[in-house]
Amino acid sequence: MASCTIYMLLPFFFILFFRASATTDPGDVAILRAFEKGLKNPSLLKWPADSSDPCGTKWPNVYCSGNRVSQIQVQNFGLVGPLPPNFNQLTELVNLGLQRNKFTGPLPSFSGLSKLQYAYLGTNQFDSIPADFFEGLTSLLEFSLEDIPLNDTDGWTLPSSLSSAAQLQKLFLSGCNLAGPIPDFLGSMASLSILELAYNRLSGPIPSTFNGSQLETFWLNNQNGQGLSGPIDVFATMSSLEQLWIHGNQFSGTIPAALAICVSLQDLKLNDNKLVGPIPPELASMPALRTLSVGNNMLTGPIPKLKTGNFSYNGNYFCQSEPGTPCAPDVAALLDFLGGVLYPENLATKWAGNDPCSGEWLGVSCNPGSKNVSVLNLQNYHLNGTISPSITNLSSLKYVLLARNNLGGVIPPGLAQLPSLLKLDVSSNNFQPPIPSFSNKVLVLTDGNPRLDKNSTGGGDGALPPTSGSSPPSSGGSPPSTGGSTPSSHGSQRNPAGGAGNSITSGWKSKKIVAIVAPVVAVAGLLVFLVPSVVFCVMKKKKDQTPSSFVVYPRSQLDPDNVVKIVVANNSEAARSAMSVSGTQNKGILGEAQVIEAGNLLISVQVLRGVTRNFSPENELGRGGFGVVYKGVLDDGTMIAVKRMEAAVVSNKALDEFQSEIAVLSKVRHRHLVSLLGYCIEGNERLLVYEYMPQGALSKHIFQWQKLNLQPLSWKRRLNVALDVARGIEYLHSLAHQSFIHRDLKSSNILLGDDFRAKVADFGLVKLAPDEKGSVATRLAGTFGYLAPEYAVTGKVTTKADVFSFGVVLMELVTGLMALDEDRSEESRYLVSWFWQIKTSREALLAAIDPALDVTEETIESICIVAELARHCTSREPNQRPDMSHAVNVLSPLVEKWKPTDEDEDEFEGITYDKSLLQMVKVWQASDGGAENSLTASDDSKGSIPARPAGFAESFTSADGR
Repeated sequence: MASCTIYMLLPFFFILFFRASATTDPGDVAILRAFEKGLKNPSLLKWPADSSDPCGTKWPNVYCSGNRVSQIQVQNFGLVGPLPPNFNQLTELVNLGLQRNKFTGPLPSFSGLSKLQYAYLGTNQFDSIPADFFEGLTSLLEFSLEDIPLNDTDGWTLPSSLSSAAQLQKLFLSGCNLAGPIPDFLGSMASLSILELAYNRLSGPIPSTFNGSQLETFWLNNQNGQGLSGPIDVFATMSSLEQLWIHGNQFSGTIPAALAICVSLQDLKLNDNKLVGPIPPELASMPALRTLSVGNNMLTGPIPKLKTGNFSYNGNYFCQSEPGTPCAPDVAALLDFLGGVLYPENLATKWAGNDPCSGEWLGVSCNPGSKNVSVLNLQNYHLNGTISPSITNLSSLKYVLLARNNLGGVIPPGLAQLPSLLKLDVSSNNFQPPIPSFSNKVLVLTDGNPRLDKNSTGGGDGALPPTSGSSPPSSGGSPPSTGGSTPSSHGSQRNPAGGAGNSITSGWKSKKIVAIVAPVVAVAGLLVFLVPSVVFCVMKKKKDQTPSSFVVYPRSQLDPDNVVKIVVANNSEAARSAMSVSGTQNKGILGEAQVIEAGNLLISVQVLRGVTRNFSPENELGRGGFGVVYKGVLDDGTMIAVKRMEAAVVSNKALDEFQSEIAVLSKVRHRHLVSLLGYCIEGNERLLVYEYMPQGALSKHIFQWQKLNLQPLSWKRRLNVALDVARGIEYLHSLAHQSFIHRDLKSSNILLGDDFRAKVADFGLVKLAPDEKGSVATRLAGTFGYLAPEYAVTGKVTTKADVFSFGVVLMELVTGLMALDEDRSEESRYLVSWFWQIKTSREALLAAIDPALDVTEETIESICIVAELARHCTSREPNQRPDMSHAVNVLSPLVEKWKPTDEDEDEFEGITYDKSLLQMVKVWQASDGGAENSLTASDDSKGSIPARPAGFAESFTSADGR
């Protein structure tokens, strides 16, 4: 019986012996040898050269199943070279670890590796991937291809063949140059728990297939290019999430409160997007949340108080700075209104802080001397959504102007109960009935709403109400004209503007009475405006006159007291009490008056309309927070630039900037500061007129020259620009009669003439510098990327803040990179910090130089000097930064100096300098036609001195004395 058992077991022992002594499949051996042969450093593998049996002799880091290779684990060996093209013939591969080497060339196809479960290929230097790479990888569980520069030019897309890997659990594809939209099939892969797609070039929204996905880790952060966009509501359906990173994209919309269902979510990074609205208070109840980053969005409202200690929220537009503090009632009402109109970006970025009466709240104005909102003027703002009923909490509202938008729903009934309301204009929208019943004093305009029944209005059939006290005060932002549109026939109402040129209509039921009375009233209103509205132009030694054209008197032709004063007034009493533009303004029921000390310019708004073709879009040069800049052409062909403040931004802050620019530029003159030619204040119009700089902003010549089909600036021209700017800022800091701080020096505020010489522009944020070395505390203003750190942190500013900004401009001139660019990697996003990292390496600096520059041995020395100056100027501590005079002294020797053409030449036009002064004068007089141009001194003088030729003194007069 025992012998029988032995005979029965013999076949099994034979099989085991055969397997143990079997030689490795020759095909597998050939592939391994080809792999080894392609490497530049094959010795690192330590594979025996005299063996052809990796399974039998156990080659290092090669594992087998039977006589077939099933694993290769060479991660982090430092191997350099390509993979063999027939790598997919290792058909028994189950686990492959090639990560953290320097493999190059194209990835071979993995098509047909049906047993492959784990493939780690990341952190290598492969340059392409075949289209059939993922075909047949049906057993794949984990796959990594991160940090590989695949297809560096166009990027690549994930093929749908990957969807056949139905058991795939972990997919690591960060930093491998994926481009285009996220494939839909990824959201349908039920086994997937970790999906990392960060640092690619993905774009578009999150596919709806991710709705209800069981992902636990989802990385989409820091996409290059346009980035991912659209709402983020889909993440609120992914209840298994533990880590969600979507920062550094273009996601928009609100943060969904439903994210609170993700009870396992620990790490949530939403920063650096375009998210709007409040942070949902529901996030405070998430039990596992440890990290929340929402900085650098457009979030509004209060900051909730969260349990997590790692909560970052800077760079938004919250009403309060401390978590857990509610907004003021008016602010809360306005933000609810903002939510109703879907948080448009132009409003979300302006409605910041907890006081709409002192901030930069676009379209919002307040009663003079109070903190009560009186005007909501958002006409033609392309608003969508509905009017939130919370607007009725603004009990001081007088004017609600929402015409020419795309608003719908119903008009909140509570508006009819507002005690101060005088006008509601919702014309040209898509509101639906019913219209609330307003009192007779309210002018209701509803024309252009197709769904409204014109007879359904409940307000306003009655006598025309009295006009006394009806006009809104000009401070607090009186609403601009609605474009001359005729009020709706819904009700008998008055025109609350009460100003020049506005029509007054009646809703009386008798059309004949309307036909007779309305023209009479309109003509009377026009006369009331025209008679007292006078433009006084008072000049010394000149009679009063109104200019018929744009006249510029050079300053040198006027004596210092020859000042033009332009008074724009709506009644004589206002004119008598007018004050300087830098002082207070007379506000009255019928209008306002202001005196402008123009110095050398006669100007009116009608003239500016003419030279800009009525501010046509074709003449638009650029836009900013102030308004729009237009090109103007005078009758003689002279070009000017006209900056026009948009009526909707006439806030207290905007007026302060307007007046600041006038105050500064009327006091300083320098060849490297843009000249203010004049300004205009008439009604709602606020305009500044500058000399025209034909080459535009420096920024477009550094960052946009290819897009705009321009020639890149040479290094010589960049040096000239740097020196010009340094001299302009040096003048502001120390050479003018007062010391000024610019506060917003940047490449887009440096303008170039036809000769590419630079002038500093935009003085709306200028502050008077304190005496000696002190600082002045002020509201933070300027542009991120150029702000000095001490100013950004403390709000205290000195002239050294301008020095810091100048250093950033120097870095831009050297590198061709913008001061702050969200499309760059986190390490190089902020130019200053990145530039400081390369300061110790000359080679790194050379690599950082703008590729558009033609760098030679002659220029490299000056580039290094400018780079070192840039670093000094951007030192963290203000006292470590030089004065601008030092910057001028450093840059001056680098700019080519004038040299005489012939050093032996000592004669010019018959004048030789070896003669006495008297002899030289006589020769000059003779050559110029006699003594008619001379002023002869008395006989006892030392000689005759010629008179100055016309314009002689003017040609050598400079306000800066340089």
